[in-house]
Amino acid sequence: MRHFIHLAYKGTNYHGWQSQPNAISVQEVLEKALQIILRKSIAIVAAGRTDAGVHAKEMYAHFDFDEIINVEKLVKKLNSFLPKDIAIFKIIKVHDTAHARFDAVKRTYQYHIHTQKNAFECNDSWYFAQNINIEKMNEACKILFAYTDFECFSKIHTDVNTFDCKIYEAFWQQKENQLVFTIAADRFLRNMVRAIVGTLINIGLEKVSLEDFKKIIESKDRAKAGFSVPAHGLYLTKIEYAYL
Repeated sequence: MRHFIHLAYKGTNYHGWQSQPNAISVQEVLEKALQIILRKSIAIVAAGRTDAGVHAKEMYAHFDFDEIINVEKLVKKLNSFLPKDIAIFKIIKVHDTAHARFDAVKRTYQYHIHTQKNAFECNDSWYFAQNINIEKMNEACKILFAYTDFECFSKIHTDVNTFDCKIYEAFWQQKENQLVFTIAADRFLRNMVRAIVGTLINIGLEKVSLEDFKKIIESKDRAKAGFSVPAHGLYLTKIEYAYL
């Protein structure tokens, strides 16, 4: 029987979602907790793989278990057992072919920037004090809707068959000393959001024009796009499924 886990985590102490040999990951910690509680080896598959330091306000993952589970009790046990920076919201029984990664129809990320030094946000938002033109950055966001191939924003040497993504939303909002970039798409490439943000900031600094931005996307060349902003300001905020 297949179950979805609805969870959140702060990525500061983890080397991303995916298990790896020499670093602690969210997947490893969660699988070990399930294994101890359910007394069986459990493999989980997530909706996506966040990089080291990236946070998830909403993540879904699935696992299979061949016995009946009291999901409310399992949620309580997991939350008692897991470290304080991983929280389980609920566990949902789904049909046996449901897939946390392949069935997700839309994902939303936000990138947080604070423009005034703040001792309480240094691990949760990127401090960037230079003046930037938000209106121009939002104009550039509209250009993203005209394209589907975003190879220029992808980490090189990745194991993907296509660089095509359909972007549904992309915009900046400012409230006092806080800047938030929101982007939603059917899928994202590795490092894509952080590279888009870095390129948009160069537009806001007026180092890159809107015409240049189009040429960067059309070049399909990562070297032509902007810098990758730090991971700690990035949040996966929403994942949508047709049946949840």
